[in-house]
Amino acid sequence: MVAATRLRQLTPSLQAVTLRNGHSQGDGPLTLLANAHPAVREALAGTVTLTQFRKHGSVLSRGDKLRLIEQAQTLFEQNYVHLPLKEKMHAVNPRQRLLLLEHQVRNEAHGISSDLEFHRQITEIFMSVRDLHTNYILPTPFSQMVAFLPFLVESYHAGGARCYLVSHVANGYQQTPFGRGVDLLNWNGVPIERAVEINGNRYAGSNLDARRARGLATMTQRPLLLSLPPDEDWVQIGYRTEDGAEHELRIPWLVTSYSQAQALMGELDASYAAAVGLDLEIDTVNQFKKLLFAPLAVAAEQQLERNLARGTVGNNSPVPSSVIDGWPVDTATGRYAYIRLRTFSIENVDALLARFIELVESLPQDGLILDVRDNGGGIIMAGERLLQLLTPHRIEPARFQFINTPLNLRICKRQFFLQQWVESIEESVRTGAVYSAGFPITPPEDANDVGQHYHGPVVLITNAICYSTTDIFAAGFQDHEIGRILGVDGNTGAGGANVWTHELLRQFLGNDEEGSPYLSLPNNASMRVSVRRTLRVGKRAGTPVEDLGVIPDHLHELTRNDLLTGNVDLIEHAGELLGSMRQRQLQVSVQTQSADGVVFNVSTLGIDRLDIYVNERPQGTIDLSDGETELSLSTTNPHFVELQGFESGLLVAARRMQL
Repeated sequence: MVAATRLRQLTPSLQAVTLRNGHSQGDGPLTLLANAHPAVREALAGTVTLTQFRKHGSVLSRGDKLRLIEQAQTLFEQNYVHLPLKEKMHAVNPRQRLLLLEHQVRNEAHGISSDLEFHRQITEIFMSVRDLHTNYILPTPFSQMVAFLPFLVESYHAGGARCYLVSHVANGYQQTPFGRGVDLLNWNGVPIERAVEINGNRYAGSNLDARRARGLATMTQRPLLLSLPPDEDWVQIGYRTEDGAEHELRIPWLVTSYSQAQALMGELDASYAAAVGLDLEIDTVNQFKKLLFAPLAVAAEQQLERNLARGTVGNNSPVPSSVIDGWPVDTATGRYAYIRLRTFSIENVDALLARFIELVESLPQDGLILDVRDNGGGIIMAGERLLQLLTPHRIEPARFQFINTPLNLRICKRQFFLQQWVESIEESVRTGAVYSAGFPITPPEDANDVGQHYHGPVVLITNAICYSTTDIFAAGFQDHEIGRILGVDGNTGAGGANVWTHELLRQFLGNDEEGSPYLSLPNNASMRVSVRRTLRVGKRAGTPVEDLGVIPDHLHELTRNDLLTGNVDLIEHAGELLGSMRQRQLQVSVQTQSADGVVFNVSTLGIDRLDIYVNERPQGTIDLSDGETELSLSTTNPHFVELQGFESGLLVAARRMQL
């Protein structure tokens, strides 16, 4: 089933938008709502100004605050796998800060002047460890809301400097001459470069590239589930139009209801929900951006939902183009396949693999550009299982470790899918080991159950918003030497962990005879914690992904042309890399099949030897040259055939077939 976007409305409609100086902002926000695409008009109908939203607050008793602190202390002390790393690497002490906050709450005269101040302090404690998996999720009404401005800011390089422009404007928002393509100069009187830096420091990016990218991604869309509303009611922006004229515009922050954030995770069983690696904030930003800037994608998803409900589509959970899409691209070095994979947050992993195979086999075979920029992750198995489609070699899934604590031991003993970690956690009592042994989350047989489906060279495009499962995918891509990585930033988001929610932990120990330390949280507040850290394999075996990330092989600085003309310079750069890489081809079709055997037509490029396996048993080997070859197998009941292609003794391609 495709995860549905769930929206609630705070108030019926936006009646007016007025600035504090009494001058109306014009009809911009009103036309935004009136002229919105029908697919998103209802979703945005409850939009209010930030000034209006401030009247809706949450009320916490002192007992509520103490419970939130207590539960946070349990997560940090007993479950948080990165605590030793974070305390040293970032010189922070979240446990001590929680003790100080507890003291302030118990002695109400010591600095906690309001509920908002409490939320600010506990949010800062979680943010201090610079881990986007470990979060305090604000209570109602914040957790279901997004504060936004009706445009999107992106950066590019020109003349050795970083510049910022408006790359998208919401349908129906009109404020001439402001529009797509204007360059931003300042933000509330602060030079735009510094404003992005200041905003990035509010968030938990684990490296400089990640903080800058996070600051930019949340300049105009800010989910309130992880951070409080903007301090200012409006922004005053200075911008320059194409003719060189400079202008100023004041735009009020708007707030609307948007609560899709954990819709998918709530539908998963425990073992699947325990295999999540997701940047919750960026996932929400990406989903919300569709409402403002890609309403046709929303309309297509809604139609797919209706078709599923009516039973007019198959039972294989079709994957919408907003998750994965692909098309051919032309470059100076040739025509290549281009696939954009926007999220791994999908319930049916088999459907994602099937859609990838369908796309990649229909596109040019001379090279693949796989673009995972801004992909905040999702189901870890989705990322790790996808790797096998691009390489003839066996995939070794990443290893995951718990921090050794009595509470983690109790949890592992109670869950059948965590049993392999039990022995090493128990041994830590004698050895003093900090971490458990490392085991895969994705079963190795599942990571290798389909085999290679694309044989041409591959370039993977990343940025600093790639996080969690996408970090793990990029690490696996590099560790298995599948192709080259082209980064538009100097690192990925560096989020190397499996994240569990407080609710999931409660579920795991819900009826424990010793009693559970996980108690219900007030006002629909929640928490998440990195519970298992990721270790790389191959040449970098044992290296953690957290904070270190995946450094690309090549760097591309985005151009103005990239932002306004479909990434043309980025794709050209990727094409140059593909043009310098070795071409491979291994296409197989059945000519005849009988009780006595099968005759195949095999088309090869860059392969000088084929090894043949039938029903997983070796049948022989042949030498061959590039081109067409007829291959006859005289064997009974050949249910499963695998061909392995070699060049100069090295395995370079593989193809499996069910007969």
